[in-house]
Amino acid sequence: MNEWLLILGMMLVTFGVRYPVMLLVGKLPMPDRVVRALRYVPPAVLAAIIVPSMLYPDGQTLDLSLQNSYLVAGVVGVILAWRTRNLLLTIVLGMGFFLLYRAVFGLT
Repeated sequence: MNEWLLILGMMLVTFGVRYPVMLLVGKLPMPDRVVRALRYVPPAVLAAIIVPSMLYPDGQTLDLSLQNSYLVAGVVGVILAWRTRNLLLTIVLGMGFFLLYRAVFGLT
């Protein structure tokens, strides 16, 4: 029961902090420059989450070798995204390549 109260409390705090800002931004006109800049937030956050796990698959050592299936599949995923401009296709083909690469080369 304590876990549920903790989750509910965190939800209320998170909502309470973010909602007034969203409400305010929805009522004020934002400059075009800000709107254009905000388009880059999701890719920047995604890159900040994914790139460290691609470069440091064990969490400690930089691995730029072909044995690093995360890095190889990440590069293939970037190329797929660039060429196809299709998010779902990139995810499906990227994951398929990742799993196939690991299976073919016996990587864990």
